[in-house]
Amino acid sequence: MMQFTRPGLVLSGVAALGLSACAGFDMDLRNSANGFSTSEAARQASADRPRPDAQGIITYPDYQVVVARGGDTVQSVAQRLGQDATELARYNALTPDTTLRAGEVLALPRKIDAGVASGPISVTTLAETAINRAETGAGTAAPAARVDGPQPTRHRVERGETAFQIARLYNVSPRALADWNGLNPEMEVREGQVLMIPVAAQLDRPMPEPVSVPGEGSPTPPPPSASTPMPEPEPPAAVAEQRAQEARPPSPELAEQRTEAPAPTAFAMPVDGRIIRAYSPGRNDGIGIAASAGTAVRAAQSGTVAAVTRTTTGVNILVLSHANNLLTVYANIDNLSVERGARVSRGQSIAQVAAGDPSFLHFEVRNGQESVDPMRYLN
Repeated sequence: MMQFTRPGLVLSGVAALGLSACAGFDMDLRNSANGFSTSEAARQASADRPRPDAQGIITYPDYQVVVARGGDTVQSVAQRLGQDATELARYNALTPDTTLRAGEVLALPRKIDAGVASGPISVTTLAETAINRAETGAGTAAPAARVDGPQPTRHRVERGETAFQIARLYNVSPRALADWNGLNPEMEVREGQVLMIPVAAQLDRPMPEPVSVPGEGSPTPPPPSASTPMPEPEPPAAVAEQRAQEARPPSPELAEQRTEAPAPTAFAMPVDGRIIRAYSPGRNDGIGIAASAGTAVRAAQSGTVAAVTRTTTGVNILVLSHANNLLTVYANIDNLSVERGARVSRGQSIAQVAAGDPSFLHFEVRNGQESVDPMRYLN
């Protein structure tokens, strides 16, 4: 039985945004690919995904995955590898006729001999392989069949999880997770999907120190002399600061001229309605605003569409990036009218409230990655 491991950390999903007041929106908003990275450097650097063999297989000690080609279906991949299409589809939470993206990764239910598929290899397949090598600059080099480095952890996606949550769970960047698994630009994942967690990049070993004769190549320092006094020691920091204060001319009294800190940027209400879900950090990172299904959802402030994604339960999520490192998050929405990267203006219609019982908009304001009370920003 293949094992799927997880770190000892529990994160709440967003699957119940429309079902429970306790559901918090827990998406990692530090994704550099979406343009709002402030701490990506703190994440563990990931290595590149290993190169597959001629059949698209990447082999690890305990399991294998296959990388799809353009136009592949689960059925065609199974035929190429001599596998049972129904079993391969079920193992990856797909159907045999599902069309795959080029670069999309499927987990194999059981290992096969790398580079030696039990199914027939056609002339077309060999031609495609040659073309792929030419396009990627691989030339005639023999493809890598087995991976000698660390074996990636595998994660089977659970109901309600997003790629951002999973990346945060394992302390890897969402972009690396997407690249290793061939996710689409929206980084959508599906319940039951098997993901490879990127492994850390191997740091270069330090170069050994060159061997040299002591004193070679460096001038000999002059010997100390009694005729040359030692320099005065630097004064302690506190003394230096006191001297600087004494030398500084007196400044005018500005106490009466001081003003209070500016109020937060004012946002417009994304929909008109009463608040039925209050902000509760750690439990509900936003507010729920009651609104009828189909009500237009408006951008709370001018900005850029930073992310458009959804949970495995189908909850649509839209994130806008604004000035001053602020983000607004909209969930429980349908009929999105904007795409990632689009510029939007304050009050512009961006989606509609999804049907629910009750129907409402889940709305968040974040300062960087930290959620804040939206009521502080709403007019």
